[in-house]
Amino acid sequence: MTTLTPLYHLAAEQKSAEVTDWAARIAWVVGLFVFIALVYWLMRQGWKWRASLQSDLPELPATPEGFADDETLLTLQGRYHASTTAGHWLDRIVAHGLGTRSRTELTLTARGLDVVRPGAADFFIPAASLREARLDKALAGKVLPEGGLLIITWEHGGTMIDSGFRSDRAAEHQAWVDAVNQLAGTTELTSTTTEGTAR
Repeated sequence: MTTLTPLYHLAAEQKSAEVTDWAARIAWVVGLFVFIALVYWLMRQGWKWRASLQSDLPELPATPEGFADDETLLTLQGRYHASTTAGHWLDRIVAHGLGTRSRTELTLTARGLDVVRPGAADFFIPAASLREARLDKALAGKVLPEGGLLIITWEHGGTMIDSGFRSDRAAEHQAWVDAVNQLAGTTELTSTTTEGTAR
């Protein structure tokens, strides 16, 4: 009996675990989901508001007939990151699907640049609209290693646009800079990044 008494006392002293307050826990989870939904809704409204501000931007040119028969200067497979107002690396353009990131296939000929984007709107940049190309590291909040982005500047509807691309083989970027600048008739290349210009 003497050996059992301490065990009995220990068992008597144990307290049952507190009951979980499920109502409060469920309320916190619901509140968190409502907060996330609100943030998402505000972001979506901001995106729509920006698109409405850019509604004066004309529809993007379509690929001209017979383009596939043109002599190809360069092709590229990679990613389309974004387009911004030229010289303003954070001023994203979202009108006509230009704000949608996607895979892309680029084809450059003497007539211009064909941008094919699976899952997003394709567009064409006529050679007369090309202004310059350069290597950069930042666009629309996306920051990559130095020279990690191919930025092509072009004019559309009186607006100068910087469009950012990244090839699956980054070594191709310089060839694209040279070819686009030659096609655009650019004689001087700028080494200043849009990030540096904005600052």
